[in-house]
Amino acid sequence: MKKLFILTVSLFLGQLTFAQQTQADLMITGGNIINVKTGQLSSDQVIIIRNDSIITVIDQSKNAHWKVKRIYNAAGKFIIPGLWDMHMHFGGGDSLIQENKNLLPLFLAHGITTVRDASADLSNSVLQWREEIAKGQLQGPTIFTSGPKIEGYKSIWLGDIEVGTKQEIKLALDSLQKLKVDFVKITDNTLKPALFLEAIKMARARGFKVSAHIPSSLTMNQVADAGLSAVEHIGYALKAGTKDEQAISDEIAAGTLKGKAINERIIADFDEVSAFKAYSNMAKHGMSLTPTLSISRTVAYLDQNDHKNDPYLKYIGKGIRKTYNWRVERAAKDGPEAIAFRHQVFEKSAAVLPLLQKAGVKILAGTDAGYLNSFDYPGIGLHQELELLVKYGLTPLQALQASIINSPEFLNQKQYGSISSGKKADILVLDENPLLNIKATQMINAVVVKGQLLDRSHLDQLLESIKAMN
Repeated sequence: MKKLFILTVSLFLGQLTFAQQTQADLMITGGNIINVKTGQLSSDQVIIIRNDSIITVIDQSKNAHWKVKRIYNAAGKFIIPGLWDMHMHFGGGDSLIQENKNLLPLFLAHGITTVRDASADLSNSVLQWREEIAKGQLQGPTIFTSGPKIEGYKSIWLGDIEVGTKQEIKLALDSLQKLKVDFVKITDNTLKPALFLEAIKMARARGFKVSAHIPSSLTMNQVADAGLSAVEHIGYALKAGTKDEQAISDEIAAGTLKGKAINERIIADFDEVSAFKAYSNMAKHGMSLTPTLSISRTVAYLDQNDHKNDPYLKYIGKGIRKTYNWRVERAAKDGPEAIAFRHQVFEKSAAVLPLLQKAGVKILAGTDAGYLNSFDYPGIGLHQELELLVKYGLTPLQALQASIINSPEFLNQKQYGSISSGKKADILVLDENPLLNIKATQMINAVVVKGQLLDRSHLDQLLESIKAMN
């Protein structure tokens, strides 16, 4: 009798465990899953999701063993992990907090399930949104943020932490650690070069990844040796590709090379052999680079498209739109010669992209979208960035990797990057194959964010609600 009781209990517990294992929230069937690391496609697979994670990916024939709350038929569609925008900005002051918050669903409506905020003047709000989104209290993309960036005294940037000594760098890093920022950003407006290098070393010593704008009086090799993790904007790579970057940096530091003459010299002295050597050194040091081609091209070609009639403006708040004016007004002062030079600088900078890729520098897909950066739109901007990455030399697969693979790797987020067991359930279902046409990333059939399915109807409603808010 005792043995029978034990056997009955064991069978009951076994059945209970089996029942628990077969419960799930969402099943996606019939789609072609793209392995973004290899470019391979898998069909006849079923994605099983519970809460915010992918439980397993199994053959279609085995899906009867699972009990799910919702089944989504993705037959004929193409499935990739959600996109990352690795350089955007929430900002514009307290009066624009709500307009910035309204950008959160705009990212989701365009399949961007993660963003990296590269700092501005709304750090407290951004940190609050980061936590609320993580806890499921607010719908939006996962946020990684630098918090206030480190700068020198009397910087032009609002909301940064100004430092002028090693002790002040230490105190700045103390405060950033208390805020639990995801990385440290350092810029070059007024920060002295020696302190810039010291700030990199001190931040890296605490375990932070560090991204930066590079002072023109420093070389790429110097910041690589200091431990810089990522360069923001491709223009710095153009300067690094000159025959003697050290000489150019020294002249800038001495004040004998200024203004427009700096870019003229850089373009004249660019050398592919020297560039590949510098880029290979960047790769050797594990450095990444976020090109942000979209904002650079938009500003360079404002003479050809003033963007005043962009249909996307209806999703952007009036206050944020007003912050676009400074770049527009500055560009409007340029004559024909200056306009032609703007074009030349952009084209020369963008042209180094395939050489960076060939040298092994990890490219990160980011837009610089948000406030201040004219007509560089949160959401659609990332898709435009991917198009530009392909236009200037990457394959569609490499462009996707820049967003989906390299981005989480940079932030040591191992739970992202593929449609596989144990990964976060941030998923994009597309109508067409982005490996054949990168514009297919805009043909969104559905988005899954933290396990929650947003089908096309839901996404359209989201866009309508955003338009109504603005």
